[in-house]
Amino acid sequence: MKVSILAVGRAKPGPERQMTDDYRARFDALGRNLGFAPLDIAEIDAKGAGRDAESARLLDRLPDGHALVALDERGRTMDSAAFSTFLTAARDDGLPGIAFAIGGADGHAEAVRRRATRLLSFGAMTWPHMLVRAMMAEQLYRALAIAANHPYHRGG
Repeated sequence: MKVSILAVGRAKPGPERQMTDDYRARFDALGRNLGFAPLDIAEIDAKGAGRDAESARLLDRLPDGHALVALDERGRTMDSAAFSTFLTAARDDGLPGIAFAIGGADGHAEAVRRRATRLLSFGAMTWPHMLVRAMMAEQLYRALAIAANHPYHRGG
């Protein structure tokens, strides 16, 4: 199954990008044996375009047939074990892919929320955009580690 992160903006060199790249590589290595394609991270260039234009560009990048999960402050929180179950159930149900959308500074327009099969929140606090990418990549890797009974989840 294909997994994508669709994110508004371009990642600049720095620790958040390094973390994202590290967890992406870990996801790819572990996912290969679990039926997951390499993690795709699509950057949506929408500088100064505004929330509606950013959201339209996110939806344009959503591959056909893929489920959409929008990271949104109004979304539901989920613990890592439940997230692992959610991700592997999508794979087991034959879903071709799932995309996790990270909006810009003003969040998602209503069009993204309506299209999303789920709204997911990392909690009530506001997180820096680039850190959310790293957190999303880490949780995707952790979900696979849980599914594979890998020691990372218990000690990482």
